[in-house]
Amino acid sequence: MPNLIEELSWRGLIHQTTADANRAVLVDHLAAGQRVVYAGFDPTAESVTIGNLIPMMMLAHVQRAGHRPIVVMGGATGMIGDPSGKSAERQLQTRETVERNIEGQRPSFARVLDFSPTSKAPAIMLNNADWLGKMTFLDMLRDVGKHFSVNMMIQKESVAARLNTREQGISYTEFSYMILQAYDFEHIHRTYGCTVQMGGSDQFGNIVAGIDLIRKRSPKSPAGDAERADLFGITAPLVTKADGSKIGKSESGAIYLGAHKTSPYAFHQFWLNASDADVVNFLKWYTFLDRATVEGLAESVRTNPGAREAQRRLADEVVRMIHGETELAKAIAAAQALFSGDVRSLDAATLKDVFAEVPRSTHARAELANGPVSLLDLLPQTSLVASKREAREFLQNGAISVNGEKAGPDRTLTTADLLHGTTILLRRGKKQWHATEWNAA
Repeated sequence: MPNLIEELSWRGLIHQTTADANRAVLVDHLAAGQRVVYAGFDPTAESVTIGNLIPMMMLAHVQRAGHRPIVVMGGATGMIGDPSGKSAERQLQTRETVERNIEGQRPSFARVLDFSPTSKAPAIMLNNADWLGKMTFLDMLRDVGKHFSVNMMIQKESVAARLNTREQGISYTEFSYMILQAYDFEHIHRTYGCTVQMGGSDQFGNIVAGIDLIRKRSPKSPAGDAERADLFGITAPLVTKADGSKIGKSESGAIYLGAHKTSPYAFHQFWLNASDADVVNFLKWYTFLDRATVEGLAESVRTNPGAREAQRRLADEVVRMIHGETELAKAIAAAQALFSGDVRSLDAATLKDVFAEVPRSTHARAELANGPVSLLDLLPQTSLVASKREAREFLQNGAISVNGEKAGPDRTLTTADLLHGTTILLRRGKKQWHATEWNAA
């Protein structure tokens, strides 16, 4: 079978394993046959972000190596809150919110993993509410909690960091999260034969706790010793940009995989704007391009950075994977329209996405209907010019366009200029846009 550990290593996707003292043991375990590997995802929003895409890609590499990936949605743990990486208590979510978030996230996993029953290693999606929700509080304390030492739990990084901050502290609710995640591993090991858990670097303590729980609750051998199954944990590094800032954020907020949260156009633009210092790592982490291809693109960054070949390939590959070929074509066409000014070809949804961040002003549609409206008079009401004198100067120089078409000094606007019945786009030069929106009121 393909060497999964070697693949993840060159991509920079391994921070630590529970077999670091002898990683060959883990390599041999994976080479011996098809294994089952899982990673958990807490549904904290209606869509996963590109930060969540890292463990998703790790599971995809698991599947490509011939092993079977399991996605565990935290229908139960999502109602508790993982303290890892958090400096304060999470806001608790209702059961309805958690279930809605799971449904919102589900399509993104189907884009990255193959859940088809005809696959040689079909992915499985589980909800830990299906087993944790059936356990009583007493069952959890008697059967699971008794195997955990409080002394051990408070030494874990995710807990210790909060205990040492007196102002915030940690509730018993979040303190118990480790026990629930450990039981998840045991349940999936017992039910599906899972032997490897993956997660972020902040999950290492929880993964080790799960391995310990499985071994403590394993059946006794005739000699009286617990059977020590081959169990492993693999964590990814906390991936950041070259400047140390968090991945998954833009000036306008988080970057989501769901099109209802981040449009395919905005998604494409995010990757297209990756810095030269980040793009090679992004290609390793967020695409399936092979080593030779990535190294070739890395060379293009070094020798001809102005061409931005690596950024274009990155953006195309990730959008194609998450949103499909049709949405990729639309995103590329939208970017070309923005550059060329040919905005009349954009559909209403794409037009809204492309010009979501440009300055805008609102005007009464009745002005157009009673019309026509002088462009010379309108321009000073926009962000493009400061005065009527300046407007006249730019119009005379041919620097102003209406919906991508150059406008002369006598240009007027009518309802025929409305794009999709609502918007007229003005541009000064090649880059300065302003959207005028014409409402019925």
